[in-house]
Amino acid sequence: MAKSKRNKIVTLTQTDKKGRAGKDALYEQIRESADIYKYIWIFSVENMRNTYLKTVRAEMKSSRFFFGRTKVMAKALGTSPEDEHKDNLHKLAEQLVGHVGLLFTNTEPEEVKEFFANYTESDFARSGVRATSTYVVPAGPVYRGEEVFPHNMEPQLRSLGMPTVLNNGIVTLTNEYRVCKEGQTLTPEQAQLLKLFHVQMAEFHVTLKSYYNDGQIYRV
Repeated sequence: MAKSKRNKIVTLTQTDKKGRAGKDALYEQIRESADIYKYIWIFSVENMRNTYLKTVRAEMKSSRFFFGRTKVMAKALGTSPEDEHKDNLHKLAEQLVGHVGLLFTNTEPEEVKEFFANYTESDFARSGVRATSTYVVPAGPVYRGEEVFPHNMEPQLRSLGMPTVLNNGIVTLTNEYRVCKEGQTLTPEQAQLLKLFHVQMAEFHVTLKSYYNDGQIYRV
């Protein structure tokens, strides 16, 4: 008789311990980095994509990036003059609000600014992002680039709100269809349509906010 498989039970205490261990490790890494590196930057990311952030890390492999868990990062830096890790670091910790991260580096500030000023990546917009332009699909056969949409994709286009029909096996619009308007907040359906049409309206880029060096905070 075959043995029955048992479901592995993970208790809340176990998950709490793992979460706590991760926070403790991050806390120590932040403090160690503050001792090793000359500059500590706070940055924010527009249209966050892990792939592009990995690329940035690879380009600046002598530096260290931390993103997420801002409360733990702030605690590691110190949130008051009494518990700050270095002089005035609590003033930098005050800025760890929202979708921001920390960059520890020995690269001089002007070089860091130049790198991020020139680093952007285009990508497909997700729902909730504002359209950067108006996109209209003209009446007639529906093209994606130079090719007509495959006929088997017609139901998907229709399910996303486009009033398409099959005309002799060709995906067709009887009237032009506006997918989105510039400045409009994209719905999930609009974002998916733009992706199907290979239209990119998002741009990944890092915005530098301020940096710490030798007890002083410098705004960018």
